Amino acid sequence: MTAVGDISGLTIDRRSVISVLRRLRSPEGQSDPFPLYGELREMGDVVPAPWGGYFVTGFEVCSQVLRGRNWLTPDFAWQERRPDAERWNAPATREMSMTLSRLNAPAHTCQRRSLGNLFDRKTIEDLRPQVEEHVARLLDDLDRRLRADGEADFVTTVSEQLPVHTVGRWLGLPERDYAHVLDMTHRQVYAQELLPTKSELAVSAQATLELRAYFTELVRQRRATPGNDVLSGWIRHWDEQLPDDRESADRILYALTMFITIASLETTATLMSVAVWLLLSEPGRWEWLRRNPGYVDDAVEEALRYDPPIHLNTRVAAEDTVLAGVPLAKDTMVHVLYGAANHDPRRNEDPDSFDILRNGTHLTFGGGAHYCLGAALARLEARTLLTRLLQRFDTLRLSSAPAYAPRMVFRRMTSLKVTA
Repeated sequence: MTAVGDISGLTIDRRSVISVLRRLRSPEGQSDPFPLYGELREMGDVVPAPWGGYFVTGFEVCSQVLRGRNWLTPDFAWQERRPDAERWNAPATREMSMTLSRLNAPAHTCQRRSLGNLFDRKTIEDLRPQVEEHVARLLDDLDRRLRADGEADFVTTVSEQLPVHTVGRWLGLPERDYAHVLDMTHRQVYAQELLPTKSELAVSAQATLELRAYFTELVRQRRATPGNDVLSGWIRHWDEQLPDDRESADRILYALTMFITIASLETTATLMSVAVWLLLSEPGRWEWLRRNPGYVDDAVEEALRYDPPIHLNTRVAAEDTVLAGVPLAKDTMVHVLYGAANHDPRRNEDPDSFDILRNGTHLTFGGGAHYCLGAALARLEARTLLTRLLQRFDTLRLSSAPAYAPRMVFRRMTSLKVTA
């Protein structure tokens, strides 16, 4: 037996871990990864990864890492300390290291404070009529396609369109650019995968160049003709903070605008696609929720728990520490598996069943300083869409199983064919 570690007396076979990872990348693993997460969890709460670092699988231990102040994101400083520093030099990786998700204090604190409570109650209420309008129009499109063709792809017709229309209008992006922004986002996220291939990194690098050009120009144009929109407000803030360093202000503004846009699109689209898939995949669920619309919020939360839009996030130890009995040196990387944590039977009973009445808990939006900025907006969009769908399409049903992008980090349903 070739072991990669000994955790609380349990020897972990490297080949077993590799086998699970390979199956997670397969079409079968993409469509239903949760039994495989169960295999990893049975190996322990902290499981050595074959390339170094560890997978964190249990709910409580994942929560500890996400909320603990002694766990940091793998920022530029950490990357430069690595013996394999070249691994982190891919253009898309470097670019994402400028964004909120890869910043630690004090830089993270400074940028996050500049945003305020981004989607507070007032902002959500202000956005609600726009979301309602977008949903109504998209469901009109869905109805037309169903009538014309007998079936429609829910992903491309509705769930991918709602977030880009919502965030696009909020930021003041031209509607003609929405398709291009979506396309750039789909290509960029490869660099955020666990072990991206060279070809994936090349695709992501090209998308990164396009995103940089697009959002840099957007900031330039908005500064030239500012308004009352949120981006104009950020420009005024950072110009006040850095009055003598316009270049640094523009770099921060670009990173904020780019990150918030791409972080809002695929994740929310996946949530809505998954919710519809789960509600339609079991006979009676759709009709039950139609008759009990007061449980729409519960259905959204259970979808978030059952199949989170992000299945993995990474942290590094800020100092020598012990995690679930495992000694870890400073700078050790750990991969927090949201999908495994949310299906931990010690936290959620019978976790592999989808139960609208569960009232369970999940880590889908993260925790601590890096808790998801857009959680309230994602919930608003999903709640509004499901409510209107249930009202308008009483006989909606699946015409084929969903298809998924071959990823381990950012979950993406690429197709979900429905009929009525």
